[in-house]
Amino acid sequence: MARFTRIEVALKVKETGIVPVFYHADAEIGKNILKACYDGGACVFEFTNRGDFAHEVFAELVKYSAKKLPEMILGVGSVVDAGTASLYIQNGTNFIVAPVLNPEVAKVCNRRKISWMPGCGSVSEISYAEELGAEIVKIFPATQVGGPEFIKAVKGPMPWSHIMPTGGVSPTKENLSQWISAGAYCVGLGSQLFVKNENGEYDYEKITETVANSIQIIKELRLSV
Repeated sequence: MARFTRIEVALKVKETGIVPVFYHADAEIGKNILKACYDGGACVFEFTNRGDFAHEVFAELVKYSAKKLPEMILGVGSVVDAGTASLYIQNGTNFIVAPVLNPEVAKVCNRRKISWMPGCGSVSEISYAEELGAEIVKIFPATQVGGPEFIKAVKGPMPWSHIMPTGGVSPTKENLSQWISAGAYCVGLGSQLFVKNENGEYDYEKITETVANSIQIIKELRLSV
């Protein structure tokens, strides 16, 4: 079962402003990445369903976070069908993120009161996702869909929409300011967040620093918007 309610998920996402998005087949690396983000202040994390036996890796991360990172809200991304959603719910996911809008996934998540963040690329899809119960909608790929200007345009007639751009977001003040000033509820941060050192290994200290800096930038931006 999920350790956090969908309301808690939505509130924590708003509070921190960022959702790290990551996948690796090695559970130990996943644990180190989780801790690095947690130490930087990120309490919501999306592990993507992108490899063989990804659900087994995810199950290990769920157990690890429950024991070592008690405030970490761990969820799964890249879920496109109801069967996969059910599998991850059984493995303890706290939320489900999808690159597409699938009503069958919504039904499964709503039945178990799991937060569902579907991928949308138009105003009609966003409205339909909200009709199906999505508190937060993901625009993906965010830059290709229309970037910050798309969010700004949507928020005009639909100011109640909570939008999370993912794809094309980078942890810099210049880039983050564009999304936040446009009205983004939070941002999904992927590969640019997970830097590596000269040996090609993940630089966990730098990742922690970048996460903390990104959260601080968003806090400051919100005060000025």
